[in-house]
Amino acid sequence: MSNFERKFGKYAVRNLSLVLIVCYVIGYVIQVAAPGIVSLLTLNPYAILHGQVWRLVTWVLIPPDSLDLFTIIMLFFYYSVGTSLERIWGTYRYNVYLFSGMLYTIIGSFLALLIYWLIARTMGTEVNPVVVQTASTLFSTYYINMSIFLAFAATFPDAQVLLMFVIPVKMKWMGVAYGVLLLIQLLGGVGSTVFNIFYRIALVASLLNFVIFWITSRGRLSMSPKQVKRRQEFHSEVKRNTHVIKHKCSICGRTDEDDPSLEFRFCSKCNGNYEYCQHHLFTHEHIK
Repeated sequence: MSNFERKFGKYAVRNLSLVLIVCYVIGYVIQVAAPGIVSLLTLNPYAILHGQVWRLVTWVLIPPDSLDLFTIIMLFFYYSVGTSLERIWGTYRYNVYLFSGMLYTIIGSFLALLIYWLIARTMGTEVNPVVVQTASTLFSTYYINMSIFLAFAATFPDAQVLLMFVIPVKMKWMGVAYGVLLLIQLLGGVGSTVFNIFYRIALVASLLNFVIFWITSRGRLSMSPKQVKRRQEFHSEVKRNTHVIKHKCSICGRTDEDDPSLEFRFCSKCNGNYEYCQHHLFTHEHIK
């Protein structure tokens, strides 16, 4: 990612968690002021293919749940978690993490539509736009928010939070519990075959960014980009300084590293293991 960071790092959006929450606020306002418009904002791949391309962006405005006290507390929690990750990872890396989750969700929606179309064609029917519109509500930023939570648990496994504001629990155990819950949801489904397709693909696609980051960044999740760079430079320096010299002339001190074309031999007349290059093998004074 370093090459991309050098080219596009300056375009990274700072405080992206706050931007996402502002999008939710706009979505809540739309739900109250003009509820009929909400259906035009969802990530509906069928409608996108028929010209409603704005849905590729506006689906981010759809809030994860109805507005109540619990939702407000969770939004503040996600803001705190996201801000911590951005501070540790760096703005660019955090941007890549969130935007990749959104990209995978968009790709997943079209994949779900393709599978639905293949099933409908096999059964001799057509794709029902109403069914796709209803299923499109399953593609939201809810699981992307959950991926932020999982990333925080992987980055700070020993950090403690107060469950129900009372019980102290380490983040790693909350991450494990949530992973088990996701697996149960993935296996359980939500009803009909079509909705199960959309639901499962939405769940997996939204969390694919966490899976990829866990595989590619394991062991470096809790390190800032500067720390990662310093560690790489340290390992490179150690590797350079631990080069094993196989041959060294006892007279001139030149080695096979200085001149690979040199030939070295041990002198059988010297008392000890003394090695000489080709220029001093027959001209040196024997050591007794």
